[in-house]
Amino acid sequence: MSGIDREIYLETRTSLIDKHLPSTEKSQRELETEGIVYLFSDRETMERVASEIFKRGERTGVDDIGDKYERYGLFFAEPIGYILKSDGTQIPLYYGEIKIKKTTDKYHVIPRTRPRTTR
Repeated sequence: MSGIDREIYLETRTSLIDKHLPSTEKSQRELETEGIVYLFSDRETMERVASEIFKRGERTGVDDIGDKYERYGLFFAEPIGYILKSDGTQIPLYYGEIKIKKTTDKYHVIPRTRPRTTR
């Protein structure tokens, strides 16, 4: 089965959203401290990615019981965002993931290079 077939709630901490949007204070701080940031192209793209994952996303990382999140992801044919490095380099991203905190059922969406691998 694909998609998310239960009720979950959008995470209200704006820092988890702003971290993945270009030109926000949070993403700029992340770039300065980490030297790299994973960004959606814009808020509209982030919302579209979340909607598509709700409909068609595949569950990933099922065997990792130590992970505090339940994860669903989906590859896209066109870039949904990019990795931005401190030197200005941009690398396109084609994979989106919804992370649902197991204890609260709150979620946020992130752009990635690929599904998280189980450790």
